[in-house]
Amino acid sequence: PFINNFLFLALAIFVCPPVHAPETKRIDYEGFSVWVDCDKRSAVKFNTMPNITLVVINLLNISIDPNTPSSFQQLSAKTYKQKGQRYDRGHLVPANRLDYSKVATRQSNFMINILPQAASMNRGAWVLTEEKTECYRDIDELLIIGDVLSDNLNDDFFTESHGVKTPDAFWKVIIYNDRAIAWIIPNSADTKRDRIDHYIVTIQELEWVTGESMPVDGYIKYEKPEYSWVIPRGCNKG
Repeated sequence: PFINNFLFLALAIFVCPPVHAPETKRIDYEGFSVWVDCDKRSAVKFNTMPNITLVVINLLNISIDPNTPSSFQQLSAKTYKQKGQRYDRGHLVPANRLDYSKVATRQSNFMINILPQAASMNRGAWVLTEEKTECYRDIDELLIIGDVLSDNLNDDFFTESHGVKTPDAFWKVIIYNDRAIAWIIPNSADTKRDRIDHYIVTIQELEWVTGESMPVDGYIKYEKPEYSWVIPRGCNKG
């Protein structure tokens, strides 16, 4: 396999850096990692590691992480309330992706792994990427990497209530053997499930926009699938 089959364990305890020296810290949970920006009080990048599928109870009990300093966390675990537009507490790493472990599932519901997602986007194109992940992980190991893009100040509705900016878009890469697919998905009410193919980008385009380097072979960076990967017949997306 192109990645080692291991689980990230334990939590790191950090001290918020001075305002004049912003810094991103990596926090490792069981089965996934997030990179947290103290100034933003939220994750700015995430990835997940290979795992196996077991059936466990997934209780959506969203909370603040008790083992990470408050300076790296949102001010509240309450729902995001904005008049005129509905926002979900949207997961970066989905709880269902970690259903092999009750500990990992619980950790995925910490607010560090959650950001404001337009309801149509969270339940539309974004959840479809999660369903594809759920299906293809049953076939072989996957590496999933993602992040947020934010520069529009006009939609930062939750800075007072939660201390976080509203992402303008979310991106995700799924790496599967010698294949990869990437999306940049707008965080808006227009981002429906049936529009997911509009958001496909090449790895090269994604690297140019984000400044990140993806762990794929050079030729793969220039390939752009015409359609998002088809969900295999009979896949259990639960």
